Amino acid sequence: MRVTGLQFKNYRNLSDGGLTPSENINVIYGNNAQGKTNIIEALWLFCGGHSFRGSKENEFIKFGEKFARIKAEFFSQEREQNAEILYTGGKKEVVINGVKKHSSSSLIGKYTAVVFSPENLTLVKRGPSARRRFIDSAICREKFQNAVTISKYNQTLNQRNALLKDIFRHPELRDMLEIWDETICRLGAQIIFRRLLYIDKLSEYAGDYHLGISDNKEKLRLVYSSTCSAKSGDSEEEIYIKLKEALKKSIDEDCRAGFTNIGPQREDFDIFINDKKAKVFASQGQQRSAVLSLKLAEAKLLSDLTGENPIILLDDVLSELDKKRQDFLLNKIAEYQVFITCCDFEENSLLQEGKKFYIEEGKIN
Repeated sequence: MRVTGLQFKNYRNLSDGGLTPSENINVIYGNNAQGKTNIIEALWLFCGGHSFRGSKENEFIKFGEKFARIKAEFFSQEREQNAEILYTGGKKEVVINGVKKHSSSSLIGKYTAVVFSPENLTLVKRGPSARRRFIDSAICREKFQNAVTISKYNQTLNQRNALLKDIFRHPELRDMLEIWDETICRLGAQIIFRRLLYIDKLSEYAGDYHLGISDNKEKLRLVYSSTCSAKSGDSEEEIYIKLKEALKKSIDEDCRAGFTNIGPQREDFDIFINDKKAKVFASQGQQRSAVLSLKLAEAKLLSDLTGENPIILLDDVLSELDKKRQDFLLNKIAEYQVFITCCDFEENSLLQEGKKFYIEEGKIN
């Protein structure tokens, strides 16, 4: 797919207007705090999820205004399409190809993107929640139903956890856990099954990329760590049985803790380089190479699934990488439509070939 136009009104600090990008490299440059990341964020929001910066929706609205609107024209699924998202405080309206939708998740499968940000480069060392967000974001963009399943699971989990907190004061409520446990296990098994399938393929592709970036010196692999001993190759039904048994064994601990200790919300995956855990033994350079390999593999998987290349969003990542890693990344994404933010593009010859957008105080020139 490719974006053919982006417009915005009252969005963040950006002056009302837009841009018409190149099909290849687009360089958004200027000093810090001028609005470069806001453009990348706007492009990302059409993926159907939340801001990759963790921002709340009311933060999208320019100070003093009552609404913000972003609109994208893009070519996908062999036709021209468009989407518009209107933010009005606590409310969001989404229109896709002139049809009003319930949420921007309706864009999943139509509009695909992969974002690289400085925060991603710390993925190896950060806690399990960051890696769970990474994998869940990826599988949600693969298939709308995965997003629905995760949403339903989280709702059920919150209800079970609320009951566990009540059980601490009212032990007679313990038998009511069965009301939620069947749903927890069914939905949880679906999530873990999808994660395992995704991790298997991601490990294969990321391993290939990592061999390239390390000059065939380092082998990278991913291993999923499950609270119910689920493993690669398990069927969804087998995972359900394991999850149900593990949840049953954990009831006493759950009641004492006041929350659910078993399930997707407590799981993680490990990154190994040459059979050593990267978060323990890898240097900063090795960690960054591993993350680049993961993100490139994420883009390749989306291409495989949809039959189209996602757009690539690089938010101030190049400044965090040495020249070798910069060149490797830029060469591997040459076949994609790319949006790159930076302060200065003149140091990299590949960036000089792209279409330039200078931004100052929110205004694009």
